[in-house]
Amino acid sequence: MGKFKKVLALVASLCMMAMLIAGCGADKKADNAGDKALKGGGSNIIYIITPSHSNPFFKTEADAAAAKAKALGYEVKMVSHDDDATKQSELFENAISDKAAAIICDNAGADATVAAVKKAREAGIPTFLIDREINASGVAISQIVANNYQGAKAIAEAFVEKMGEKGEYAELLGKESDTNAGVRSKAFHEVIDQYKDMKMVAQQTANWEQTEGFQKTETILQSNPNIKGIICGNDTMAVGAVAAVKNAGLQGKIAIIGVDGSDEAAAAIKAGDMTGTALQQAAKIAEMAVEQADKYLKTGSTGLDEKQLVDCIAITAKNVDKLKTFVYKE
Repeated sequence: MGKFKKVLALVASLCMMAMLIAGCGADKKADNAGDKALKGGGSNIIYIITPSHSNPFFKTEADAAAAKAKALGYEVKMVSHDDDATKQSELFENAISDKAAAIICDNAGADATVAAVKKAREAGIPTFLIDREINASGVAISQIVANNYQGAKAIAEAFVEKMGEKGEYAELLGKESDTNAGVRSKAFHEVIDQYKDMKMVAQQTANWEQTEGFQKTETILQSNPNIKGIICGNDTMAVGAVAAVKNAGLQGKIAIIGVDGSDEAAAAIKAGDMTGTALQQAAKIAEMAVEQADKYLKTGSTGLDEKQLVDCIAITAKNVDKLKTFVYKE
């Protein structure tokens, strides 16, 4: 009987230990969940940080984010980092000083931005990234970007068709620090490189800029008189390429594609000066970020994965009339 009591005591002791361990685990999990949910800096301000508004794409996303934030009852501060990582860090510092509720950011570098987002996180301020990803996970709450790979492939198909699956072409690349530049170029080539009679004779960086796009295209045309097409990492460079082609008296004779879906590109497509563009739904992505920020601040979760892709729409002469200010309406 004494032996039986000892066994019972041992069982009871083990059960008590199991309950304590389980209880500690539950408390720890609850504590961790609380740590993960950032509460914001304490104010009602949403900071919207983007590249220069001189580019209509970035102006559209900033305006769309601001309108959505105001509609949800937030105060808004719209600022631009001008693709300068140092200036961006200063703007994040300003947001922290202003005790921002959240930050919406189209960033100034996949690597350079990580530290700034971490600093905001340490101050309890959640960051929601749009358009461009950073090279880190678990730092921003959301990274909402256009499906650049899908979009670039889709418009590359239209380019190949326009070129008749043969001929010489050139490429204008975006900023090397922007992951989108590499993704779009790779996607272009996954389509075009399948056609052995298509040959790339020049590839230069124009840094997303229209003036550089014009200048680089002028030089390329002078050195390669047989070019029949130009693929561009964005519409701003493509519009520069269109101007250079016109200046060379080759209007309508060279296939040109871009990525963004700008009004300038749409006008060039309608005029027959551009073959097409891949529309990044800038306004939609920006609005999604603000909606997720609002939900996160109120509930501690967006209910969605950190990384989210929004499909692009291939725009050509067939459907360009449905596009206006980066918004496509069926």
